[in-house]
Amino acid sequence: MDWLDLLKECSRRMRKEVLPFFGSPDAAIGFGTGAGGDVMKKIDLVAEKVLIDVLEDHEASCTLISEETGTKKIGTQPSEFYITADPVDGTANAVRGLPFMATSIAVSKAPYLQDVETALVADLFHNVNYTAQMDKGAFRNGEKIKPSTTSSLEEAVLGVDFNTLRLGELVASLEEVLVRTRHLRHFGANALEICYVADGTTDAFIDIRGKLRVTDFAAAYLILLEAGGIMVTPEGTELNVPLAADQRAAFIAAANEKIYRTIKEFLA
Repeated sequence: MDWLDLLKECSRRMRKEVLPFFGSPDAAIGFGTGAGGDVMKKIDLVAEKVLIDVLEDHEASCTLISEETGTKKIGTQPSEFYITADPVDGTANAVRGLPFMATSIAVSKAPYLQDVETALVADLFHNVNYTAQMDKGAFRNGEKIKPSTTSSLEEAVLGVDFNTLRLGELVASLEEVLVRTRHLRHFGANALEICYVADGTTDAFIDIRGKLRVTDFAAAYLILLEAGGIMVTPEGTELNVPLAADQRAAFIAAANEKIYRTIKEFLA
């Protein structure tokens, strides 16, 4: 099984099926609560169906770990591979017609983040694929990528996810980082934002809420590491969490060691 080619086929077919729902009222139709805890929208289920169809068309044997329907065994040997996916990362953007959404798919032989060996994050709106294979580097539409060398917060473009009811507590923890950073951003699809760190578009992305599901970032994790970046817990330890639909984590994704250490130094 050439997993990278299969993931690229998923990306092509997902884009074809998902884009007609972009900004459409039909995209927001709800279908109950998904395995990740959010309401499943029609656009999410359309994308997930494409993923399952492609896996079954290629007679793949795997265990699918999806943000929508949870764990689904496919094929005759489902424990051979694990597919960790968020069919649409940035659903709220897609429903509103904001052009920043992605699909995130990671392949591993064991259900742990550090075992991910093939990854794809596809910018569905702009038709851009970020891909990586373990020990083979990371790529944007086939061109090798690497993070920036920016080392100071004053010069950095820094992404921060502020989406939490505990906003006051989050801002207090990040206060020193925020006041020292001139350019703050959050676009609403975290897998794609991590890939922006990987290709040097931004310099770091911080999500210390402990809310983000591993289905959102499993693929981007490998892409950033293969590009040469850093993605660890806020305390600086390895981010080796189980691959499960309800598993959540906090992390700092950084372009290089120096800017990571600067962020960590100023975290309260």
